[in-house]
Amino acid sequence: MALFGNAHTVDPASAQQDYARLMGHGEQVYAAYRLIRDTILLTDRRMIFIDKQGMTGKKVEYHSVPYRSITHFSVETAGHFDLDAELKIWISSNPVPIEKTFTKGVDIYEVQAILTQFVAR
Repeated sequence: MALFGNAHTVDPASAQQDYARLMGHGEQVYAAYRLIRDTILLTDRRMIFIDKQGMTGKKVEYHSVPYRSITHFSVETAGHFDLDAELKIWISSNPVPIEKTFTKGVDIYEVQAILTQFVAR
């Protein structure tokens, strides 16, 4: 399903090891999702959007969003005809949300639970 542009689950331990250089001291990956070449990490401190750019993917943008910067978020579950779940995240001082699409195989409730745990602190 990644070929259609939708995120799918990645093992958090594997993501922790693959992206260890991005992690702060003691920072833990709770969940990870892959979207073709891009990756989304949800840690105990922030969300990290990893965007591989260009034809070769050698240029990479790491967009770190601390949970304290998230003003609100919404989750739309998959339905019978619409097989994708959607996540929208609003960052303070930006009226346009970050939008990500997940395949039906991803537990969107897990994503919502992690965000609730860390955004509502």
